[in-house]
Amino acid sequence: MKIRVESFENLVNALESLPSIGRKSAQRMAYHMVMEDHFSALKIAHAIERAVESLQRCERCGAMSEDELCPVCSDVTRDHAKLCIVEHAKDILQIESIGEYDGTYFVVESVEHLDGGKLTERIEEGVEEVIFAFTPSIATDAMILFIEEKLKDYDLIFTKIAQGVPTGVNLENIDMLSLSRALQERVRV
Repeated sequence: MKIRVESFENLVNALESLPSIGRKSAQRMAYHMVMEDHFSALKIAHAIERAVESLQRCERCGAMSEDELCPVCSDVTRDHAKLCIVEHAKDILQIESIGEYDGTYFVVESVEHLDGGKLTERIEEGVEEVIFAFTPSIATDAMILFIEEKLKDYDLIFTKIAQGVPTGVNLENIDMLSLSRALQERVRV
């Protein structure tokens, strides 16, 4: 006989729908929330509700924001001559966590979703360097070429983040594209 508690299964299914959460992890989290720590479960539920209600895309760059403009676009001390183009709004959070980039951003999820008017508007605001911060792939290489072609009439420097072998990873665990790029873009020691 199979026991099924519908509300628990619904919670497990909802958690399992999240990226990188498998069935067993979803079951452990669901059990912890409903049987061991009601307070944390309600705290998480309220945080999710508040985030869904208050977060939106920045009108200027596409980043996550609680206001019309994100904190980066609102910051007059940022270097507006540098524009870092990323695939996802979450990529901005990752770059910002390092604390080394002082320019601005623009989110381009795909060629189909590229708002060429907004991008050229940003370029015309005094951008001198366009930095591509994409996950390496043939599709993103094509996107870089497409954007470069779209912006060819502007006097811009195009760069992309370095690619290659991550620190602490054995060569046997590196994909062929990354290893190939690491050899092509090697630096003098």
